Amino acid sequence: MKRFVSVLLCVFCAFASFTAVAAATADETNMQIMLDKVKADKKLVVAANMNLSDKEAAAFWPIYDEYQKDLTALNQRIATAVKTYAAGYNNESLTDADANKLVADVLAIDSDEVAMRKKYADKLQKVLPGKQVMRYLQIESKIRAATRYQLADGIPLVITDTAEE
Repeated sequence: MKRFVSVLLCVFCAFASFTAVAAATADETNMQIMLDKVKADKKLVVAANMNLSDKEAAAFWPIYDEYQKDLTALNQRIATAVKTYAAGYNNESLTDADANKLVADVLAIDSDEVAMRKKYADKLQKVLPGKQVMRYLQIESKIRAATRYQLADGIPLVITDTAEE
């Protein structure tokens, strides 16, 4: 457990560094390098904590890679929503209609993420024991929670007309 926390902390720090780099520069190459590092560190966290046999690993890693690919697509949708919100917030141009669209977009992303987790839980249950599937989903959930916290911490609350009075 201590090892998991240590490695998770490294991933979290790498993600925090990625966020800082992304905010500090528009250089896509640097952002991609940092994103690749976060992904690699995440895989190390998973590998260090799954304790898979060779047979389990052979079945698990292709599913893991497929899941990460789908997760990347979801993350891109989140990034688009955040950028849209940031533009409206920074320009003080966010309308109620814009906010309602963002709410719908974010709820759709959340719903799609739940569906995706169910899809991959089913796939994993076909190749791993139940406890291993649960362990992976726990690891993934902890990493996701840490990255979402980091993201949420940097996003200011929307300014409403009543909040300005």
